[in-house]
Amino acid sequence: MNNLKAAIQELARELNIQKIGFTTADNFEYLRKSLVEQKEAGHTSGFEHQNLDERLHPKLAVEDAKTIISIAIAYPNKPLGRPEKTEYRRGQFSRGSWGEDYHDVLGRKLDALARGIEKIAGDFNYKAMVDTGALVDVAVAARSGIGFIGKNGLLISKEYGSWMFLGELVTNLEIEPDQPVDYGCGECTRCVDFCPTKALLGDGRLNAQRCLSYQTQAKGKMPEEYRDKIKTVIYGCDICQMVCPYNKGIDSHFHPEMEPDPELTNPELLPLLDLSNKQFVNKFGAMAGSWRGKNPIQRNAVYALANANDKSALPKLKEIVEQDVREYMVDAAEWAIERLENGKKRIRPRK
Repeated sequence: MNNLKAAIQELARELNIQKIGFTTADNFEYLRKSLVEQKEAGHTSGFEHQNLDERLHPKLAVEDAKTIISIAIAYPNKPLGRPEKTEYRRGQFSRGSWGEDYHDVLGRKLDALARGIEKIAGDFNYKAMVDTGALVDVAVAARSGIGFIGKNGLLISKEYGSWMFLGELVTNLEIEPDQPVDYGCGECTRCVDFCPTKALLGDGRLNAQRCLSYQTQAKGKMPEEYRDKIKTVIYGCDICQMVCPYNKGIDSHFHPEMEPDPELTNPELLPLLDLSNKQFVNKFGAMAGSWRGKNPIQRNAVYALANANDKSALPKLKEIVEQDVREYMVDAAEWAIERLENGKKRIRPRK
């Protein structure tokens, strides 16, 4: 059993997987009360896996499951280059959407890990999961000793902070489990204090409806209270990670396919408004931030133009009001025009 574990750990190193941990396939019933409370309070995003039993019971994924193998890959949070300076103001995609979509990258890692294990241990039953799978990834990773769940709800490790993507293999292998880490947030509440919408509840849970990351991905009109708070970020939000002490000094560059193209992660805002569906997919389709399509991104770009006090956008915004058939785009343009023409205070974009 220990020989198999050591062999899998070595395989993970060969596959450029930054952290690997092992836990039992016991249930996660301790989460049920909290998950039910969150749903009843209206704090969920709707993006979660909807079958609660499947979220809590690994054996519903693999009937004879014994061990869950949890992995983490560290992703870059600092760009290696900057976009070219042009006449246009630029927006920003959050760091988790830089480079190739992490679902695809992690999917390949888990597939390669499973095939490597088969060569070592022979055929075995397993199911791979990444983010959109049933299990609660952070709970699996925490029980596997990869890190702890911070007050921002993210998995945090000493080595890579919270700049990690998680995935797991639910298996019928018998492997000695790892122990949870012995460190945590302590008295620190920086993420809670700095969250501009007070979305974090302080106990590792959040009101997803108030999270700026959710608001930038939701379709239709964005509630007005959030529009200026996104500043010039058109997808996601990194504030609770940027202020976390565990992330100080972290600069991971392990996966070239996840390195940002500054022209994509910091796109010119005005030209973005003219992209067709096909052009948007051709340009941004490989990024995780493209998964909702162009409409929420273009809507957010309108808010960002107003937040950046870009008066050169006024002709385009007025054209949207007159010609665009999308009600939320007309609403966004009207809001932006009012702010720009009333001379609202300029908001400097986050670097």
